[in-house]
Amino acid sequence: MSTEDNKAVANRIYREAINEANLAVFDELVAEDSIEHDDFPGMPKRGPDAPKALFTVFGGAFPDLHMTVEDMIAEGDKVVARVTVSGTHQGEFMGIPPTAKSFNVRGIDILELRDGQVIAHWGVMNERAMMEQLGLAPEM
Repeated sequence: MSTEDNKAVANRIYREAINEANLAVFDELVAEDSIEHDDFPGMPKRGPDAPKALFTVFGGAFPDLHMTVEDMIAEGDKVVARVTVSGTHQGEFMGIPPTAKSFNVRGIDILELRDGQVIAHWGVMNERAMMEQLGLAPEM
């Protein structure tokens, strides 16, 4: 697949699976043998169940969760996206009751694709800033 095809897959994930909360899209766009390289406690690491579990947790805590793609670069079988992640804490998150506060932080995702499906994901998000904005950690 071309780099443009790979970017289209990544954009569908952000738009449909995450922003529109259509988690079934992960079944189509994430390979059964994919590997999730992020460390999020208690989450599966393989296949479409990995992002589905993660975004079930985040969607329950932040029903207005939104990821805006600021930049997207593709080369070979990898797509890198610089994103802004935002949401309002309206449900329990990792045992923490809702604060009704919002967050807006930046992140980077790297997706490796094969035949139109994600086979690996690495991501970095500014969790510290998120927790500060939600009032769950002191500002540094």
